[in-house]
Amino acid sequence: MTSTLQTATTTEAVKRPGRWLALGVLVLAVLLVAVDATVLGLATPYISEDLKPSGTQLLWIGDVYSFVIAGLLVSMGSLGDRIGRKRILLVGATAFGAISVFNAYATTPEMMIVARALLGVAGATLMPATLALIRNLFHDARERSLAVGIWGATASAGTAVGPIVGGFLLEHFWWGSVFLINLPVMAVLVLVGIKLLPESRTANPGPWDLVSVLLSLVGMVGVVYAIKETATHGFASTTSAAGLLGVAALYGFVRRQLRLPAPLLDMRLFRNRGFSGAVLADLLTILGLSGLVFFLSQYLQLVQGRRPFEAGLAELPAAIGAVVAGLVAGVPPAASRCGPWSPAVSRRSASRWPRSR
Repeated sequence: MTSTLQTATTTEAVKRPGRWLALGVLVLAVLLVAVDATVLGLATPYISEDLKPSGTQLLWIGDVYSFVIAGLLVSMGSLGDRIGRKRILLVGATAFGAISVFNAYATTPEMMIVARALLGVAGATLMPATLALIRNLFHDARERSLAVGIWGATASAGTAVGPIVGGFLLEHFWWGSVFLINLPVMAVLVLVGIKLLPESRTANPGPWDLVSVLLSLVGMVGVVYAIKETATHGFASTTSAAGLLGVAALYGFVRRQLRLPAPLLDMRLFRNRGFSGAVLADLLTILGLSGLVFFLSQYLQLVQGRRPFEAGLAELPAAIGAVVAGLVAGVPPAASRCGPWSPAVSRRSASRWPRSR
């Protein structure tokens, strides 16, 4: 009887009204990180005219942000498990706003590349912390599924909304304004997040493995550098060496995670076909959407002669589709057929999912 009363009391506490407002704060951070990944698409012609970057430098300006996020995402998520997810989110949000000023007032291509890379470091602290805090806020499986669906829809929508926001700002201000919009949003996130977001961390996460952090970052940057340089200048000894170094670093990262008692990323999760398939599908979706936004934004302006805001509106259907798909995937009628509480999926997961430590 006492246990039942305690369970009911816990459920009442977990389902407090403020959890949805807290979710709004979290998805605000995700939205801004996603917007910054594509908002530069429409600004590229203006940056090229102002900073005069080379072709390779222009590619790095556009892509280094996303690649640094990808290289540090796992590492920053693991760091948040240790020092506190709320803490790393607030620190990352503050850094994101401050570094945005550095981006807005960059005066050389090299400065712009460094600024975008630093913005990626700050962005890498936000993405995993927001998702982990959602799990801490929503203990009910159905509510958590909807919350994660909103989180995913917001991330996808931010990628597509970036050109619209950028187009509007570019028609009224200079190209640096696409970065300065981060300041008020991150200020709201920090002020509201301090009061609403609960702190959480893993009880016994083990040490933060710096070797794994370096291997993942070197691997991502090395492979990407080799691909970019080969596409621009063809095969060369330096690019081949960078590519081989990157592949070797990623291989070493995987091997090290399999041996560590507390890895940054549990590679055994990929033995589950459902998990691997979902990751692959998400990867292909992001690659396709990012490529579309980058090239379409420039095609609509430079070839068709559209104004920046008009070009951004032409990409609006992608944002609408992303939001609708994300929300539908999170609601119980759709998720009940293939979600975590589906009997068929539960039976398959129980038989195939690796035993957790």
